[in-house]
Amino acid sequence: MNDVYKIVILFSLGLIIGAVVMFVLLQTIYKNKTYKILKDARKAGERIKTDKLLQAKEKFLELKTAHEKMIQTKNNELEQRSIQTISKEQKLIKKIDNFKRDQKTLNNEKNNLNQFQATLNRKEKELDQSHQKQIVLLENISSMSREEAKKGLIESLKAEAQTESMSYIQKSIEEAKLTAREEAKKIVIQSIQRVATEESIDNSVSIVNIESDDLKGRIIGKEGRNIRSLEAATGVEFVVDDTPEAIILSCFDPVRREIAKIALQKLVQDGRIHPTRVEEVVKKTKKEINQEILSVGKKTVIDLGIHGLHPELIRMVGRMKYRSSYGQNLLQHSREVANLCSIMASELGLNIKLAKRAGLLHDIGKVPDDSPEIPHAILGMKLAEKYGENKDVCNAIGAHHDEIEMNNLISPIIQVCDAVSGARPGARREVVESYLKRLRELEEIAMSKEGVLKAYALQAGRELRVVVASEKISDKQAKSLSYNLSKEIQNKMTYPGQIKITVIRETRSVHIAK
Repeated sequence: MNDVYKIVILFSLGLIIGAVVMFVLLQTIYKNKTYKILKDARKAGERIKTDKLLQAKEKFLELKTAHEKMIQTKNNELEQRSIQTISKEQKLIKKIDNFKRDQKTLNNEKNNLNQFQATLNRKEKELDQSHQKQIVLLENISSMSREEAKKGLIESLKAEAQTESMSYIQKSIEEAKLTAREEAKKIVIQSIQRVATEESIDNSVSIVNIESDDLKGRIIGKEGRNIRSLEAATGVEFVVDDTPEAIILSCFDPVRREIAKIALQKLVQDGRIHPTRVEEVVKKTKKEINQEILSVGKKTVIDLGIHGLHPELIRMVGRMKYRSSYGQNLLQHSREVANLCSIMASELGLNIKLAKRAGLLHDIGKVPDDSPEIPHAILGMKLAEKYGENKDVCNAIGAHHDEIEMNNLISPIIQVCDAVSGARPGARREVVESYLKRLRELEEIAMSKEGVLKAYALQAGRELRVVVASEKISDKQAKSLSYNLSKEIQNKMTYPGQIKITVIRETRSVHIAK
């Protein structure tokens, strides 16, 4: 047993000693490797250190070179600025010297000016004293005070200036009128040339042709019942006389006359003529005419290129087909005025659409459903305002016969085009007696004035020429006479278009050579 312990102990000691020896060997080997690594590291460190030092020296040399260049550049700039500063100083010194020299010259001139001012003041005082002496002398000679003389001189100069200014104003007005008249003539002539409208005269009677005179008895009916029914239903007078194969319808309203004409033609064609049938046919015809009126209104606004018109105004435009003014068809007249207005507006650079719209609607006051006792221009303006028309269009409608004041450039165009359309030869018809009466009345109004020798109505009553006595009427009075005549004619007479009043005053000196 003890031997076993000894062996174990010895074996253990052997192991421990082996381990120690192994450890010592390993430690020796490690130290050798560590030394070698450290040696290699030192060599590598030295090499890196050498490389870095070389790089640092190169960088330093580069920075040094750049710095030296920068310093050289700065030195050059400083040198240039120094040169510039020296140059500026020299210029400034020269300016200071010049300023001092100018200041000295100015002081000398100032002294001279003070001396001149003193001399001028002295002369002015002497002149005032001389002026006062002259005033006193003039007052003694003229026996007038200074204020009286001044007042007389002012009045004289004022009268002279007023005369010269009136002459200049009159000359300017005449030149402006001449230029404006020539331009206006060109525009009106161009507008008329570009519009071609057929002439048509409406009558206050219509004639219905029938196949034979035997139908007249059937139309009249037993004890006149049929014709009375026709007249009561249509409001038209039926004239059945000796005119062969014709019945005359008389009525101032063309719409009612057209309804009666169509209804009678239908009754004659149908052959059944009695009061009940008359009422049925007239009622049906009225509906057809109303449809025709609306259709004509729509066609008219489409032809003229007018958009957005109220339906009621379109209906009134259609009603114009059955209205006339001095025998001129109202719808044709309104279409012509619309076309003339569009042409004139384009020549003047105005709104063509508004001008055409106002031209078409200017006479709608003649075709209302009722008949109020107001001028048709005012009524038309109110209707246009009621149905939402443009304010310029409303003013043009209301002002085309001068019932209201014009406030835009379209209004005078409507007035001119209305006169042009109505004044064309053949456009309107007047009874000869009323025409002659108007001419006589024109001449009588002119002859009633004091100093008038002769008066002539020319151009179908469009112009009135008045010859006055030169010894009784002066130039100024002649102008006043033409103005007063125009106002009196406007107030007393009714006429289409406008009348030009020309007052002629001349002085004749006649001598005979023997």
